[in-house]
Amino acid sequence: MAGTLLKLENVGKRFGAVAALRDVSLEVMADELLVVLGPTGAGKTTLLRTIAGLEAPDNGRVLMAGADVTDRSPADRDVALVFQDFSLYPNWTVRRNLEFPLKAPGRNMTAGQIAERVEWAAELLKITPLLDRRSQRLSGGEMQRVAIGRAIVRRPRLFLMDEPLTNLDAKLREVLRVELVCLRRELQTPMVYVTHDQVEALSMGDRIIVLSEGAILQTGRPEDIYRRPSAPVVARQLGQPGINLINVSRSGRFWVSEIGVPVAPLRSDEAESEHMILGVRPEDIAATGGTHTGTVRMVENTGPAKILLVEWAGCEIHIIVPATDQVSPGDVIHPRIDPDGMLLWPKDGPLLDSPKA
Repeated sequence: MAGTLLKLENVGKRFGAVAALRDVSLEVMADELLVVLGPTGAGKTTLLRTIAGLEAPDNGRVLMAGADVTDRSPADRDVALVFQDFSLYPNWTVRRNLEFPLKAPGRNMTAGQIAERVEWAAELLKITPLLDRRSQRLSGGEMQRVAIGRAIVRRPRLFLMDEPLTNLDAKLREVLRVELVCLRRELQTPMVYVTHDQVEALSMGDRIIVLSEGAILQTGRPEDIYRRPSAPVVARQLGQPGINLINVSRSGRFWVSEIGVPVAPLRSDEAESEHMILGVRPEDIAATGGTHTGTVRMVENTGPAKILLVEWAGCEIHIIVPATDQVSPGDVIHPRIDPDGMLLWPKDGPLLDSPKA
């Protein structure tokens, strides 16, 4: 089993009154793609810059392969950082951009070794025909491939990716997501990939860290983060459409909404709190089988399925139904929550409370 390549221990970083990182502890295995997911301002870029040595933490330690590198320079850490804005020299050819990191002081590579390494990276990234083209004449996708090539040509021991696909169109992002995952596996080099995009997180990561306001809220496999989020703030970051969150209270054998409509039966293992937040994914609600009516307000046809916006139990919820279902705005349906798919959190509980699933 692969060991730990990177470890952060209680790392904190402040910029004036703003705490960018709050006692962050994490591990990255030697053959792993770790995704850090969070909204703008969560501290994702600061985290990467601290790992790379571009920011010095105010407290805590950064270890690589067991060695404390907290005070070491970026050059001594042997990591490669890829940004979202490509960061290429526009008047240089692709070849010269790829050669640049190999000519850094201390590399001591011959011209033949540099050429061989450039050809290797270009072939991996399918940019060999572009080697003699100036960077300013490349498309966005080509520029990002070159930026990634400039990172892998060094063969570092850790890749750091700072939302590298953000500035690309949706179709190209989809293609490059797959290519990046395959490339990382082929190189067998660990990667820390930060993003605000839930699709990237779920489709790419071996594990996901959910970051918010500089603190880690939850760490786990993509399916665990999706199915068992530790708190509503985590649940909201994954899923399209987003998870339905309903304020509920105990009433007899049911959880009822704020207007008293029963929305789900109590289970034998429920928590003792009288007031909870009930979370349920749109795919865990059926459009039929319930006892109380809901009114369809909007139907969004996504191709494989339809997304319904439904007014029900005093709130609005999303339901996913098969594309073949004949449903229109104004229709009356009978939503039913799958008890096995619902989550419960104390309404006024601590942020990191575990859900009851």
